Amino acid sequence: MKKISIAIDGPAAAGKSTIAKMVAKKLNYTYIDTGAMYRCVAYATLKQGLAFEDEKAVSDLLKNMQIEMKPEGTIYLNGEDVTSSIRQNEVSMGASIVSKYQAVREFLVEKQREMAQGGGVILDGRDIGTVVLKDAELKIYQIASIECRALRRHNENLERGMASDLEAIKKEIAMRDEQDMNRQISPLKKADDAIEIDTSEMSLEEVVSRVMALVESKI
Repeated sequence: MKKISIAIDGPAAAGKSTIAKMVAKKLNYTYIDTGAMYRCVAYATLKQGLAFEDEKAVSDLLKNMQIEMKPEGTIYLNGEDVTSSIRQNEVSMGASIVSKYQAVREFLVEKQREMAQGGGVILDGRDIGTVVLKDAELKIYQIASIECRALRRHNENLERGMASDLEAIKKEIAMRDEQDMNRQISPLKKADDAIEIDTSEMSLEEVVSRVMALVESKI
């Protein structure tokens, strides 16, 4: 069976990663969590005590940065398991800032393209269909209301045993949308040939079924 490349874009907390992982498992495809890669850069910046706004300092960190993604979903940054650490709200906001930097984007986009060679991959992020994999056979733009996205992130935090403030998350997501859509380099936008799916009123299973139907139409 033909193996294709699938790009899933959309705003923060729209459930892209969850859907991408579930579809990848069904298809036996490789899931590449691009958002986690930007979070790794933000986490490294935070760990070094640097300001997210210091573009040169953040860019300098890339020289010695090794990011590994294991099949079971574990993420390593320079040998450290950062799977949970990079999901903190402060890291999320930092990821939105550092993702604006040319050096960071070039460094990670090159790595993402290397990982995607040969097809049989699913990548999710903000600019997969518009920049990273312009030739992906299937492009999806996944959205949901701010209220819905905030509640999902809030519940995820609680499940991980993290403190969580729903109203604060709503404000952070709205701010993140503003940053992502208005940044100069690779702003968040729907690719011309992407299929939009609004997941606000859909269950995970319904979204997965919709995506699987789209995949079947392409192979």
